[in-house]
Amino acid sequence: MDKHNLTVLNDFLLTGITDRPELQAPLFGLFLIIYMISVVGNLGIIILTKMDSRLQMPMYFFLRHLAITDLGYSTTVGPKMLVNFVVDENTISYYFCAIQLAFFLMFIISEFFILSAMSYDRYVAICHPLLYTVIMSQRVCWVLVAIPYLYSTFVSLLVTLKIFILSFCGYNVISLFYCDCLSLLSLLCSSTHEIELIILISASIDLISSLLIVLVSYLLVFVTIVRMNSAEGRHKAFSTCGSHLTVVVMFYGTLIFMYVQPKSGHSFDSDKVASIFYTLVIPILNPIIYSLRNKDVKYALCNIWKKICNIFS
Repeated sequence: MDKHNLTVLNDFLLTGITDRPELQAPLFGLFLIIYMISVVGNLGIIILTKMDSRLQMPMYFFLRHLAITDLGYSTTVGPKMLVNFVVDENTISYYFCAIQLAFFLMFIISEFFILSAMSYDRYVAICHPLLYTVIMSQRVCWVLVAIPYLYSTFVSLLVTLKIFILSFCGYNVISLFYCDCLSLLSLLCSSTHEIELIILISASIDLISSLLIVLVSYLLVFVTIVRMNSAEGRHKAFSTCGSHLTVVVMFYGTLIFMYVQPKSGHSFDSDKVASIFYTLVIPILNPIIYSLRNKDVKYALCNIWKKICNIFS
């Protein structure tokens, strides 16, 4: 095929979640409910951790930014996916695809390092409690979230621009329900060696460095907990780490299943299930996990609920 004689693409065709007409309406209703709960839950966490005086601590500062990233990438994907359930042609414009990819990468990469910052916060709180307020100062907390935001913005723009300045073939079918960089690479006619190398290096740095911080932090936390003499102290330490560990296992586990498994183990159905889980299900689980397992968050929720009831009573 002559690479200089290529069809100019105006849009891409998304395969969606299912091509069975009888499942379109039930799935639309299910994912609409999931997305709305995700929005309400994450917005609730953001508002609570900003307004409640009991939640003005580094732990909840990072939780607020975790909720922002969850809300960000679920909103980048969710509304477009819901629209595609009710339209005849499941398409996305060329430029909107680029915007969706850029924002999706930015929020996903940010979440890696915010989860790492949260694990470091737990390490300092449990292993160095007397120095906690000194080490985890407001300035340090802002640095730990500002650097990931700046880095993720740079990487997302680099990857998106590198992909969309290359030439696409006439074939425009994306095998997922959103614009994913790996799916877009398969549609390129130009050489993809450079962009593949950029994605491989950045993904390796993101996954390995952030996961290493999490593992080292919790290894040191575990050693400290084991050495505690008080059973009550051990229980309290484990409970403060439980919510974060649950979120880490779900997030990293899903992404490793999605991107690290051998190509021979990939299938369209398993990739779609994994994509649904980390783009829509995890953002709804995070607020639930932290709300159910955290006494301060439950106390803040009760206070807000009482105020609302008093207003309408």
